[in-house]
Order: sequence, then C-alpha cells, then structure tokens
Amino acid sequence: MRNRGKVFWDWADPALHARSVDERRVDGTALNVQVRMSLLGRTQLFIGVYGDDGAVISEEAFDSLPDETMTKALAWGLERARLSPPSSIRSIKSAKPDRLPRAGSKQAKE
Repeated sequence: MRNRGKVFWDWADPALHARSVDERRVDGTALNVQVRMSLLGRTQLFIGVYGDDGAVISEEAFDSLPDETMTKALAWGLERARLSPPSSIRSIKSAKPDRLPRAGSKQAKE
C-alpha cells in the first residue's frame, strides 16, 4: 500500500475525474502518474514514485501544463517518473558502512 505524501494530498481533488497509469519496476518501486482537467480547463499532472514498502521516494504536482493534452501530459509524466533512480540504488547510498575489520574476515577477532 502506498503512503501518500503532502504533495499528493495537496493535489488531490475527488470532485475532478483523473486518468492514471500505475507501473511496478523489477525492484518493487511503484510509479503512479495521474492527469486531470481542472474546472478552468488546465491540464494538471501528478507524478508519484514509491518504494517497495510503500514509502514516498518522490512526488511532484503540476498545476498547469499549457497547451498539453491529457494524453501527452500522462505520457510525459510517466517518462519523468521512469527517470527517477530505483529504490535499490537509494538504499545502497544510505547504507552505513561496516566497521573494519568486517565480521568473517581473517583479521576479525572471534
């Protein structure tokens, strides 16, 4: 289950019909792209990227995409979501390094 962030809840409006595309990457990352037409005729877009545990990796919302159809905006948003780094890369960067010598090495004291 996705844990929606502030960007999504600020963008969400149940009174407006939205089209959406969901995709799941091999690493479990979930992409969610939604597009809608505002009451003023503006094409609006939401892009969400969520980890395999449902946590927010990134969320973006666009209030107006001038001269874009909903179809083109949805395709553009999906490509933008696909460009975000996979969640497995993020976890590697944030992992704390092991202290040296590492457990199991010849130098480690048992």
